[in-house]
Formats: sequence, structure tokens, C-alpha cells
Amino acid sequence: VKAAREHNIPKDLHKVLENKVLETASGLYHVKVSVVETTCSGDADSEGIVSKSVSSHSDLIPGVYEGGLKIWECTFDLMDYFSEAEIQFTNKRVLDLGCGAGLLGIAALRGKAERVHFQDYNSTVIEEITLPNVVANCTSQGSSAEDRKASKPPAKRPKKAEGSPDVLNKCRFFSGEWSEVSQLLLSSNKPFSKYDIILTSETIYNPDYYSALHDTLAQLLDQSGRVYLASKVHYFGVGGGIYLFEKFIEERNVFRSSIIKTIDEGLHRCIMEMAFKDSS
Repeated sequence: VKAAREHNIPKDLHKVLENKVLETASGLYHVKVSVVETTCSGDADSEGIVSKSVSSHSDLIPGVYEGGLKIWECTFDLMDYFSEAEIQFTNKRVLDLGCGAGLLGIAALRGKAERVHFQDYNSTVIEEITLPNVVANCTSQGSSAEDRKASKPPAKRPKKAEGSPDVLNKCRFFSGEWSEVSQLLLSSNKPFSKYDIILTSETIYNPDYYSALHDTLAQLLDQSGRVYLASKVHYFGVGGGIYLFEKFIEERNVFRSSIIKTIDEGLHRCIMEMAFKDSS
């Protein structure tokens, strides 16, 4: 069992972006992973997941590394859907579950969410990828407001981070297994309100995790909340997929679900919306 842990935001934001090279995708900064792989080679990261992932040429080592160093394509499907469907994040409490790079949560922050929490299985991912990405996108450096209005991608290399604590004060960062993270949140003496929106992408590849994922969603979603889940139709080699998870949801009889978008190019992919059966 991978224990849950909350990661504090360092007071010195310059350190967060130190030695990081940033690229852009969908108008957002993200850390260049190949540089992280170089700087974290050997045992430079506390979990050793970077060297294990590189040496095994694997994006997935079950129970050790769950893919968070890579930005998976369904993340972009879900971000496109936010625009198309005009999903409103204003004043919402949002969880980016299995966040990896954290782009979904960053999109929610850009959409004026009241607060956004980020969770990934691996602490290295939170510290080396997620947190730097949030700092790079949500502090007053890099692109100007005019650039953003013109939808220009931000400059290749942002200027050093000028603290924008207002946005970062909305954020909390967690690593560990889903069940452990929900326990940490629900038993914490910090005030906690359930989430209006839970965003999750490419988290249903392994059917062994369905029970933990389902229970976490049921425990942390507000009664009138919504889950937006992006997935491939089928994950070859691991066995999971959207229809298998849909069947699992039906059997549990807690949520109603509907597939709200299908993407046909390349590997077939879907976006699913979930809500409690007894919600309006």
C-alpha cells in the first residue's frame, strides 16, 4: 500500500523551476520530461522511478510507477471537450485525479475554480512534474495577458517565477494510492469539502484498480457533482477500457454514466460523464 502524503508548496518558487526546461502544449507550459530523466538519473528521485522507467523502457510498472511522467493523449481530448462543451469551473472545487502533468487541473485553475487539488500515485511526479507545471502556468511570468488573449502559445522559456500566491493558495498536492489519499482528506483536521468536479484521464487501464477508483470517486464527489473521465476504448496488454469500466459502474449501482464524446481517429477514445444516481 502506497501511503498518502501531502506535498507543501515551497516558499521559494524559483527553486521549483530550477533546472527545468519547459515546452508548451495546448497553450500551457509543461516540464520537458527528457530533461527530468537526465537530472533524476540513478537514485536522484526518492522513489527511483525515473531510472526504473528509463531502464525498463516502460511507461507502467504496476505498484511502482503508474505512468505520470508522460502526458497521455486522452488528456488533450478532455481539454478540448472543456472548450467545446463550455464546462464551467468558476467557483468550483476540483480534483485532478491521477494528475500526472496536472494539465486538467491547470485548465480548471485558468477557468477560475475556487480550488484545485492534484493527486498522483508517485511523489516524484508531483514534485518534479506537477508542481513545476502549476507554478509555471499560474505565476506572473512567461506569457503576458495580451499573448493569452491572442491565444499565442507562451514563450518557450518563462522568466523566473514571480510569486502569485493567490492562485497557488487554491492548490493542494497529494501522492499515494487513491484509497489512502481519500482517507487522508476525510480524516484530516484541515477543513475539507467534497469536490464539485473530478477530472481523470487514462486511469482505467487496469481492471484491478476499478474498485479503488470507484470507491474514491464515491467518497470524494459532492452529491450533485460530476466526474469527467477520458479513456481509450481498450488498453491492449493490460485489459482495461471504457466498456469494461461502464459495466463495473452498472454493477455497483452507485453512479449513472454516459459516454458524451467518442474520438475515432487513431486508437478509439471516449469521454464519460458520471454522476450519483440519486442526484438531479
